[in-house]
Amino acid sequence: MPDKIHLTVATVIEKDRKFLMVKETKDQVQVINQPAGHVEPGEDILQAALRETMEETGWEVAISGFLGFSTHRAASGVTYYRLSFVGNALRFDEQAVIDPDIDEALWMSLEEIQANRANLRSAMVLDCIEDYRAQRIFPLEIFRNAL
Repeated sequence: MPDKIHLTVATVIEKDRKFLMVKETKDQVQVINQPAGHVEPGEDILQAALRETMEETGWEVAISGFLGFSTHRAASGVTYYRLSFVGNALRFDEQAVIDPDIDEALWMSLEEIQANRANLRSAMVLDCIEDYRAQRIFPLEIFRNAL
């Protein structure tokens, strides 16, 4: 059963009225997602969000709040448990090596994301943006880290 459960993190980063997104190919279909990925065993949740954002986009970010916890069951039967964070873009690292699973990192307006709703990796993508726009953001102090 553990191979059917995936703990993931994602970041919602807005800059100049555009959101940092990635295009990735899953099961031979290109989808749009926030920078997101799996938490590694023993890894701090916040560090995982920072790491995944850098690995997928080349952007160094600062996490400023927690958007929430959501779940999604993929057609493959895998259940994704997603912790979503909001952050600020600090610096783009032109030398960063982008994860080979990522086709492209790009900045998209809300309208572009909504127009591509059918291409989103899951409903969680737009749900996070809607939570962010509604300012449903929790303080990071809710995390107790002993790592």
